[in-house]
Amino acid sequence: MAEIDSVQGRIAQLRDQLNYHSRRYYTLDSPEISDSEYDVLMQELKKLEEAHPELITADSPTQRVGAEPIAAFGIVDHPRQLLSLANAFSDEDLDAWHKRISNLMPGHDFDFVCELKIDGLAVALTYENHLFTMGATRGNGLQGENITQNLKTIRSIPLSVPRNAPARFEVRGEAYLPKDGLKKLNDDRAAEGLPLFANPRNAAAGSVRQLDPRITARRPLDTFIYQLGWAEGGNLPSTHWEIMQYLKSLGFKINPHVTYCRNIDEVKEYFHGWTDKREQLPYDIDGVVIKVNSISFQEELGAVGHDPRWAIAYKFPAVQGTTQLLDIGINVGRTGSLNPFAILEPVNIGGVTISRATLHNEDDIHRKDIRVGDWVLIQRAGEVIPEIVEPIVNRRIGNEKVFYMPKTCPECGAEVIRIEGEAMHHCTNTACPAQAQESIIHFASKGAMDIDGLGEKLCQALFEQGLIRDSGDLYYLKREQLLNLERMGEKSVSRVLNSIEVSKQRPLAQLIFALGIPNVGGETASVLVQHFNSIDTLSKAGREGLMSIPSIGPKVSDGILAFFRQPQNIAIIDKLRKAGVRMESAEIPRNDLPLSGQEFVITGKMESAGRQELEARIRSLGGKASSDVTRKTNYLVVGTDPGSKLARAQSLGTSILSENEFLAILKNAEAALK
Repeated sequence: MAEIDSVQGRIAQLRDQLNYHSRRYYTLDSPEISDSEYDVLMQELKKLEEAHPELITADSPTQRVGAEPIAAFGIVDHPRQLLSLANAFSDEDLDAWHKRISNLMPGHDFDFVCELKIDGLAVALTYENHLFTMGATRGNGLQGENITQNLKTIRSIPLSVPRNAPARFEVRGEAYLPKDGLKKLNDDRAAEGLPLFANPRNAAAGSVRQLDPRITARRPLDTFIYQLGWAEGGNLPSTHWEIMQYLKSLGFKINPHVTYCRNIDEVKEYFHGWTDKREQLPYDIDGVVIKVNSISFQEELGAVGHDPRWAIAYKFPAVQGTTQLLDIGINVGRTGSLNPFAILEPVNIGGVTISRATLHNEDDIHRKDIRVGDWVLIQRAGEVIPEIVEPIVNRRIGNEKVFYMPKTCPECGAEVIRIEGEAMHHCTNTACPAQAQESIIHFASKGAMDIDGLGEKLCQALFEQGLIRDSGDLYYLKREQLLNLERMGEKSVSRVLNSIEVSKQRPLAQLIFALGIPNVGGETASVLVQHFNSIDTLSKAGREGLMSIPSIGPKVSDGILAFFRQPQNIAIIDKLRKAGVRMESAEIPRNDLPLSGQEFVITGKMESAGRQELEARIRSLGGKASSDVTRKTNYLVVGTDPGSKLARAQSLGTSILSENEFLAILKNAEAALK
C-alpha cells in the first residue's frame, strides 16, 4: 500500500509539473525548461502509467495534445482531430516502433516518407470552393484558436488554390520563424526594452497569436505544409509521398528535404545525416518525422490515444538544458579584448557535460538581463561553444548580482577601456601576457616595421622560448640565440638580423602603426605624423589637441590617450629608443615629399607586393592611400580581379593606372628622395 501511495504521489507531482510547463510553453509562449527536460518528465509519467494503468485519468497530460485554446481568438472545432506524435530517442526506439507496426500488419513491407521536424507552431488551413477560409492552431487537438487573419499575412500560405483542388479540404503544417528573422525580431524588442523570445518556436507562436494582425504582418513568418488533413471530393493519391507532390502542385510550400525511403535502414541514414547537418539550415529543426507511406496502411494502423501508430518523431539529441550560472569569468584575447564567459553548474545536454558558455560582451549580458546566480537556459549547436539563451526570471530569489566588466585587466592589471561606439572592452597594455605575441607579430609585419623573415612562426618560437616578451626585445636578439632555434641557419639568421637593423630607420608613421595603438591604422598614423613630429609630442597630446585634427574622432583620441597612460607601453618605447629606432619624423617637410597632395586607391590583387606594403610606400612618399574612390581620388591602381571601384572611378573620370605604371611612379618618387 505504501508503494502505491508513493507512485500516486509521484504521478500527481509529474502531472502538476507537466501541466504548469505545458501552459507556459503552449499558452504563454514563455518556457522555463527546455524541450528535452519536458520530454524526460513526460517519459517518466508514461512509464509509471503504463506500469499502473489503474492510475490513468482523463485529465493526465499523457491523454491530451498541446494545451487549451485561448478564448480571445474564438474557438474552432477541428473536423478531424489533430494528433500529436510519439517520440523515439534512439535507433533502438525506432526499431521497436517498426517492430510494433510490423506485428500489427504481418506479411507487409513498409516504405516511408521522412520529413524534417520544424520547430514552429502547428496550424490547420481549411479551403472551401478554392479559397482559404479558416486557419487554426492545434490547441488541444479537438479545438483550436481561430487565427485566420494572422495566417493570411504569411505570404507562403496561398489565399486560393487551382480549380482541380478538392471542393473542401484541410492541410496541416508548421508556421515558423527563420533564424535571421528571430535575430532581427529580438534586436528590435531589445531596443524597445521588451522581453526576448527564447527560440524560433516561441517567437512564431507569439507572432501568430497577436490580436492585431498588423503586428503579425511585420514579422517574417513562413510555413511548410506536411500533411493533407482531410478532403471532400476529388480522386486523391494513394500514398503520402504522392499527396505531398500533389499539394505542392496546388501551390503549398513543401519542405525541399522531404525524402522517400524504401526501408527502415534508409530512414536511419536520413536521420543521422541531418543530425550533423541541421545547423546549416536557416530554420530550427528538432528531429525527423517518419511516416508510413501507404495511406491505406495508415488507416489500418490507426491511432493509440492521441498518437498515430503510423508515424513517429525521431528527436535529435538535446541541444538545450537549464542550469545555474555560478559566476562570470574573463578571458583576455590575443588582441586585448576582454571576453566574458559563463561558469555553470555542470549540466548534461545531449550526452555532453557543459560547464562553460559564451557570453559575447557586457551589452549582450545586460540586454538579456543575465545575472550571476540566475537559473539559465543553455543551448549548444553541434560543436559550437554553448551559449546562454536567457535567464529564467521566475526562479530568481533576490540575491542574484548584476555583472559589470572589470576596470583593470585580470591578466596584467593594466587599465581597461571601452572605445566609444565599440561593444568590446580592451586591455591597453600591448605587453599584456595574453596579447603580447599577437602584438609582436603585428609590429614586424609589412606596413608596420616590415622586418623581413620575421613571420608568425618565428615570432611564436621566440616568444615560447622566452627570448622576447614584447616588440622592444626584438632589437636585443643575439645571433647565437637565433641559431639555436629549429630551422634557423646562418643565412636565415643574417637575413632576420639585417632586417631588424634596417627597420630602425622606418618612417615615424610606420612605427606609430606598428605600436598597435587602438584604432590607429596606417592612414591614421600618417595623419598623426603631419601634426606631431615625434613619439614624444604625440604621447603628450591632450584630447582637445587630438580632436582638433579633422580626421581624428573620439574613438581614435581615446585609444591614443589610453595607450600612452600605460607604463608598460612607455617601457616598450624606451627599449626601442635605446636600441636606436627612429622616434622622430624625417627632416623633409610633409608637403615637400614627391607624392604630397596625391591620393591613391588600390583595387584587385597586386602581383609585386601586398596592398598594405604598397600603401605604406605611398604614405612614406607623402601621398594618401584611401580605401574608397571619391572625387578627391587622383589615381585608381588596378590589379587582377578588380571590384566595383573600377566602375566608380570610370564614372568619375579618375585616372586609372596598371600595376606597372603605378610601380614606375613609386620608383621615380623614391629616386627623387635620394
